[in-house]
Amino acid sequence: MKAPFLALMILATPAAAQDLSQEIGANGITPTLARLKAQPEPALEDIFAIGGLHFLGAVERALQLQWRTGADQVTGNAGDTLGLPFLRLPVPPNPTPEPFNGALITRLFADIDADMAAARTALAILPEGEPFGLDLTFSDLWFDVNQNGAREAEEDALTILGPQLLGWQWQAPDPATPPLTVRFDAADAAWLTAYTHVMSGVANTILAYDPAASIDRVIASRAALKVAQPSSDDFNFDASFGQFLDAFAMLEGAVNQQPDASRAKAAKEHFLAMITENRRFWTLVAQETDNDREWVPNDKQTSALGFTLPPGTGDTWLGVLADGEALLQGRLLLPYWRGPEGQGINLGRMFDDPAPMSVTGWFQGWAAVPYLQQGPVVDATSLRQFEALMGGDAGLMMVFLN
Repeated sequence: MKAPFLALMILATPAAAQDLSQEIGANGITPTLARLKAQPEPALEDIFAIGGLHFLGAVERALQLQWRTGADQVTGNAGDTLGLPFLRLPVPPNPTPEPFNGALITRLFADIDADMAAARTALAILPEGEPFGLDLTFSDLWFDVNQNGAREAEEDALTILGPQLLGWQWQAPDPATPPLTVRFDAADAAWLTAYTHVMSGVANTILAYDPAASIDRVIASRAALKVAQPSSDDFNFDASFGQFLDAFAMLEGAVNQQPDASRAKAAKEHFLAMITENRRFWTLVAQETDNDREWVPNDKQTSALGFTLPPGTGDTWLGVLADGEALLQGRLLLPYWRGPEGQGINLGRMFDDPAPMSVTGWFQGWAAVPYLQQGPVVDATSLRQFEALMGGDAGLMMVFLN
């Protein structure tokens, strides 16, 4: 597997045929989406494009929030420490950011959830088994980060996402290399639908433990303590350990409150739906007989991204997802560090009956007791088989395959 191409995996959420790819490059995501949705009878390719552009619009929305507010600096890089998706990407500096507050995070993930629902609504229109094909040239993809409607070099998707995904392994493509184009087909609609459920599950989990008040409390305390905003040149104790404590305080304050049970239940349903759609994808892709610029290839195909998946990837990954499904349904339990063998944590019950999560309570055990039960505990066999199959690329492939 060629490492430089792995950074491209997340970049090519389906859009549309070559002409539409060029339209995205010229006009951007939002104007292209608006035109497609205005069509009275969109073609299958356009319907698929509507779903893909809603997904990409959620990424763009998060990047715009970072740029408008300088959120990564205001929160002490909390987006990274809290593990919030989309909020760990590099964006161009804004010399005059707007004031930041925790409610912006709540609104962002509510909007992301709505974007994912809109994508699924479009994808659900596609008739099962009807063939279509869409081409996306990666170099056409960009995000209007500063919301001025004009494409700038720092807004190219490869510029924003490539180094973040691979770090030191990232290398800019040779300008002489032909533009990378992927052709998406009917099976990929299931892949994209699965991914929208992943993101809706994450968004609803975050909204269940709404971090707004906790973020505002930490920001206010930093102001009261007269803590200076961090910079890349700061190497003092507060710029390192202090920033970590700020982010940890945001996380601890968010999870240690009464959660929204309806959001937690919705998150569980989305994660289960992701597994269902992932199974549908692998069933459809296994039936393909062509080999035309594939996104996720079957055992007899090659990806346009420049790699061939090891034989048995689909079955091995579905084994990992089967364990995840069993955990969400309570048929398997998560291991817990204290107590005898034969007992564990019912993850599904944590979504069905969520409670405030005390960090020390979970370490000591009293907060874990309501979810502790006797039964089979999940083991790492499926995950280890997947890791062995993928070698050092297992983490990136998990993100790719969802």
